[in-house]
Amino acid sequence: MAIVTRSRRSWFSFHIPLILVVVAIVPTFSFSIISRRPTAGTLRMSSQQEHHPFCDLPGDPSLILTTNIDLGEEKMEIMKSISKVITKHTGKPETYVAVSINDNADIVFGGSSDPAALGCMYSLGAIAQESNGAITSDVTDLLEPFGLAENRIYINFFDMPRANVGWSRRTFAG
Repeated sequence: MAIVTRSRRSWFSFHIPLILVVVAIVPTFSFSIISRRPTAGTLRMSSQQEHHPFCDLPGDPSLILTTNIDLGEEKMEIMKSISKVITKHTGKPETYVAVSINDNADIVFGGSSDPAALGCMYSLGAIAQESNGAITSDVTDLLEPFGLAENRIYINFFDMPRANVGWSRRTFAG
């Protein structure tokens, strides 16, 4: 029993000061659990680090859509329409929006090769339930004339950390 008690004391004597140090340090680097990015005003740059202007830009919304539908000569117009849809629902300037559609792809959705579409949208912020649903609805509306049923499209939405989006030889984190 004395050995167990001694090892418990050793554990506490080592870990309690460590826990106190962590508790004292961690609040200075507070991170938002939802966005996994530093919350406003909690992470300070040292005076030696340069603040890059890209850090202030609203960021990149991009949609990559793959479909087994042949969009033909209307493909570019649909891409431009989707760009406007993303701008409308995210509030991001269209100058930052990128859209890519890979049509005539081999897709099996629900065990069937009927018209289907799979998409991934990436953005620095502006990923929210309301905007995600509205974008999905509007993209579906644009593809329905080509035979796409509303229950045969998935679009996954990803809120990207600024450090994980590269542009113009840097990331949006600087």
